[in-house]
Amino acid sequence: MNSSLERRVKQLRSRVLVRSWDYRQRRHARGVWFRLRRVLADASAAYVISSDEARGLIAEGYRAEPVGAEIEPPKLIVFVPAARLAQIASARPVPVRLGREWLSAECLALTPFDTTA
Repeated sequence: MNSSLERRVKQLRSRVLVRSWDYRQRRHARGVWFRLRRVLADASAAYVISSDEARGLIAEGYRAEPVGAEIEPPKLIVFVPAARLAQIASARPVPVRLGREWLSAECLALTPFDTTA
């Protein structure tokens, strides 16, 4: 009977350790994954662009999304109208989801959904 109780206590401690590690990881992220998914939800398309082009867009007055600086490695994420993005010849489309291509890009231009409809 004692070994049964010891086994149950060991299992309970194991679950508590895993749960506390999970909570600690969530607290360190400070909601960045939620904010990143929120930015993606507002985008109809995503394109990888060069850092020079991204800085040029910011110089034109487009705003960099703050969540891009909160992840590692940092990303420069800019919402740009589709008409302006069409002028960037080197823009390469990527899927609008947290995948390998999106996460490995240094600079991203996102087009918002058409809000005039």
